Amino acid sequence: MGESSLTSVDLLLRGHHKIVVICGSDQKLYSNNLKVNKTGVIVKAMNFKGYKMDGLGNDFLIIDQRQKTIALTTDQIKKLANRSNIGFDQLVYIEAGEHKEPNILFYNSDGGESAACGNGSRCVAYLLMKEKNLDQISIQTKSGILKSFNNGNRNITIDMGEPIFDWNKIPLEKKMDPSNIKITITDHGVFNGFSLSIGNPHIVFFQTVEKSKLKILGPLIEHHPYFPERCNVTFADIVDKQNIKIKVWERGAGMTKACGTAACATAIAAHQKQLADKLVHIHFEQGKLTIEWRSDNRIYMTGPVSDIQEINIEI
Repeated sequence: MGESSLTSVDLLLRGHHKIVVICGSDQKLYSNNLKVNKTGVIVKAMNFKGYKMDGLGNDFLIIDQRQKTIALTTDQIKKLANRSNIGFDQLVYIEAGEHKEPNILFYNSDGGESAACGNGSRCVAYLLMKEKNLDQISIQTKSGILKSFNNGNRNITIDMGEPIFDWNKIPLEKKMDPSNIKITITDHGVFNGFSLSIGNPHIVFFQTVEKSKLKILGPLIEHHPYFPERCNVTFADIVDKQNIKIKVWERGAGMTKACGTAACATAIAAHQKQLADKLVHIHFEQGKLTIEWRSDNRIYMTGPVSDIQEINIEI
């Protein structure tokens, strides 16, 4: 058999041997001796444990790195996230952290890092509270220290911090009124949204949209020039001042069944527009999250998480 040119991380089977070959576009595997020329590296396949969890169908692969470091490449994250493989919306790493709080990192299914993930944070908090037999715990994320509470029956409350309205901290491309963002999408019209950050950038539109149309509008708005770090896109239907139904296109993940930070963003934007109370239920296909914007300006999110499924992963 001749040589095979590789441009990404590939798992190759040769007889009874499993080989991971990491190489660049100018490197080649020679199958007759299983060596890689130039700077290619051959290593053994990685086998490690992970956990699958979800919050209202918004699902995660959780990898505990407190004892052993598992560093996945962008390509590996994408492959594992594919629904024909393990499948997930976000990858979550648990690290030991420099202080007493464990450090939590989030990666979207496209391999890009995210500073915040509400449902992922609740899932990890539940896993750690169950491990340590605690009813509350704090975790460190890039958007700050988040305190979580176990209400019983896998119902978890998390303090998501304070909303951010400053245009340059969301961030937006230029100075503009975040509560009145007008976006024109060719062949689809003009959309008036409310932008803010819940540790990651969001824009919320208070109008009805079908899933088929969100699949078109979502990526166009996510990548709009107004958002230098891209954004999460939510379309919200107001039922009454205590209930809102939403559909979400997540930055770096696409259509998801639920999104915790989008629920927070919707609740805050709706209250600012006098469309909802400070305590509101945000409804998704598989259930609801309760969002409370308290007098101390902090956002509390409460909702169910799944049980913990331990899985074995091989790359």
